[in-house]
Amino acid sequence: MLYQIYDMQRSLMEPFAELALTASKVFSNPLMPVSHLPNAQRISAAYDLIHRLGKDYEKPEFGIRAVDVDGVEVAIHERVEITKPFCELRRFKRFSDDTATLEKLKNQPAVLVVAPLSGHYATLLRDTVKTMLKDHKVYITDWKNARLVPLEDGDFHLDDYVNHVQEFIRHLQKQYGNCHIMSVCQPTVPVLAAVSLMASRGEPTPLSMTMMGGPIDARKSPTAVNDLASQRSIEWFENNVIFRVPSSFPGAGRLVYPGFLQHTGFVAMNPDHHLSSHYDYFQDLIKGDKESSEAHRKFYDEYNAVLDMDANYYLQTIQTVFREFKLVHGTWDVINPKGKVERVRPQDIKTTALMTVEGELDDISGSGQTAAAHDLCTGIPKNQRRHYEAKGAGHYGIFSGRRWRENVYPEVKAFILAHALPSEPAPVAKAPAKAKVATPAVPAKAAPTASAQVTATAKKAPAAKSAAAKPARTAKPSAAMAKAVALPDKALPAQASASGDGNKSA
Repeated sequence: MLYQIYDMQRSLMEPFAELALTASKVFSNPLMPVSHLPNAQRISAAYDLIHRLGKDYEKPEFGIRAVDVDGVEVAIHERVEITKPFCELRRFKRFSDDTATLEKLKNQPAVLVVAPLSGHYATLLRDTVKTMLKDHKVYITDWKNARLVPLEDGDFHLDDYVNHVQEFIRHLQKQYGNCHIMSVCQPTVPVLAAVSLMASRGEPTPLSMTMMGGPIDARKSPTAVNDLASQRSIEWFENNVIFRVPSSFPGAGRLVYPGFLQHTGFVAMNPDHHLSSHYDYFQDLIKGDKESSEAHRKFYDEYNAVLDMDANYYLQTIQTVFREFKLVHGTWDVINPKGKVERVRPQDIKTTALMTVEGELDDISGSGQTAAAHDLCTGIPKNQRRHYEAKGAGHYGIFSGRRWRENVYPEVKAFILAHALPSEPAPVAKAPAKAKVATPAVPAKAAPTASAQVTATAKKAPAAKSAAAKPARTAKPSAAMAKAVALPDKALPAQASASGDGNKSA
C-alpha cells in the first residue's frame, strides 16, 4: 500500500513541480516585467528549488560522446551487446581517424566494469568509465529498474547476479582472449564468487580483478549500513521495506525494495550535509553563480535517480553478505543456470591478479572490509596481490571525482597493465615473389593472409591456458610494457576496420 500512496503523491506533485519551474523562469527572464521587481531573483531561486525537490528523477544517460587520448579526440559510441531481463551489457566503442591513435586503442586491455545494484543506476560510474576509456576497452553492467520488468520475465536472485557476471566474462574472453574485471562497492562479493566458480571448474579466469570499496567481510569496521542489516531480522525487512509495484508500471505486482525508500535511507545517513547543499544551491542561484549551481544539478540528478530491486535479490544479499557472512565462512552455495549447486571457493583462484582499493574516510564499506579478499584468495601468489588505500577519500571518492582521477586511477591503470596479455601483432603479409619459369608442379597451398592469421590467433587464445594463465611479474610497467597489452579484437583484421561514415574503430 505504501508504494501505491507514494505513486499517487508523485502523480499529484508532478504538475506543481513543472509549474514551479515555469514560475522560476518567468521571474528570472529579463524580458518579463516581474523579473525587475524587488527580490525577483530570490523568488526565482525559491521556485527553482521547489521544482527540484518535487520533480521525479528518471534514469540519466551516460552521455559520453568523446574522450581525449593523448591530445586526439576519440568519438564514443555506446551500444548494448547482451540484453537480459534485469541487465544489459553495454560497450563504449571508440572511433578515430588517426591511424597511430587507432593502433594504440586496438592494443589496449579490455575491462568489464561491474556496477553496483544497490539503489543507483550504473550511470553513477560515469566518471569511472570516462576516465578508463582513455586507456582501456570498457564494458559495463547496466542493471534495470525492477519495476519495469514484467512478472513473466521471472524473479531475480543473487545467484542470477553471479551467473550474469560469469556470462559477461566469457563474452569478453571470446572477443579478446581474456579480460580484466573491476567491481565497485556491492558487486565485489558476487564478482569474487563468479571468478571463484570459474576457477573451481578449471575455466580461464580474468587476468586481474580490481575490487573497490566493497563488503567482502562486513564484520570488519562495521558502518551504519552494516549495523542496520545485522541488527534487524529478515522478517523485519520483509514486513517493512518490501512492497508490490503499482499497476501503473510494466512490473506491476512484482515484490521489490522500492527506490524511494532507498533514497530516503541515503539522505537519512547524512541529512545535515544534504540540507546545507540545497541551501548553498539556493544562495548560488541568487548570486548568479551558474557554475556552482550547475554542478549541484548534475550531482543530484544522478544521486536522486534510484531504481527498485527485486525482493529476492535484496533479501538474499542481506542474508548472505551482512548476516551470515557466507563468503568468509566458506558456506556459500550458488545454483548455476543448469540447476547444479556449486560451493564458492576463493582459494581456488590462482591465475587472476588481485587488487583491492579502500577509501580512508569510507562510511559505507568500512576499513578492512575490501582488503579481506586477500585473506580468502590464498591461491593467488603474494606478488600478484596489491592493496591501496586512498587518503582523504570517502566512498564515492574512490571511483569518482578528483581523487579518483588523480590518485586512484593511476594505480589501477598500472596494475591492469602489469597483468595484461602480451600483444601479438599480426604478421605482415609478404608480397608475392617474381614468378620463375620452371617445370609445372603440384600447386602449393596458399599462404594465409594477415587477416586470417589474426582471426586464428584470437580463436586459439582462450585454449592456450598455459600462456594466458601464467601470471606476469608485478614490476612497474615500462614504456615497452605499455605496448604489451590485450590481443586485438578478433572481429578486426590487421588493418583498421572502417565504419559506414569512414571513421575507424577499436
